[in-house]
Amino acid sequence: MVTELEIPVERGTYALMLQSHVSASLRVGALGRVTTCPGYYLYVGSAFGPGGLRARISRHIKRSKKLHWHIDYLRQHLNLEEVWFDSYPVCQEHMWAEALGRSARIRAPFPRFGASDCSCESHLFYSESAPSLPAFRRRLESHASPGVKIWRQEDTAL
Repeated sequence: MVTELEIPVERGTYALMLQSHVSASLRVGALGRVTTCPGYYLYVGSAFGPGGLRARISRHIKRSKKLHWHIDYLRQHLNLEEVWFDSYPVCQEHMWAEALGRSARIRAPFPRFGASDCSCESHLFYSESAPSLPAFRRRLESHASPGVKIWRQEDTAL
């Protein structure tokens, strides 16, 4: 487990684990209205711009911000529990989304969420119970990912 300041400034790929305690109907930008269920949501993204992983993840930690990406709308209503990240220098966002989509316990609840600029079914996934980082790592073992690390909400005072 790492603190927010230990999240690297290098570029990389990340997954936000969000928790919903209630069902809710929410507006998500151009996607329109979606209905969340109690459970866990994993959103996969990449951070290859200025500030790398630290800048992007720090932005996602904040609830109040200009709404730009699909995840920004959902983040206003769901609790951020963990962030999984890897500073591997090649974008793995689509490979991570594919790995999550193959899981029997996880499904893509909203088609095209976070994936309007690629051919992935979705970059948002839902599970009734908390997804397991070790199980996710096992799904990635056949790929080049050197090691996904974890950040938890209690690691920061934001």
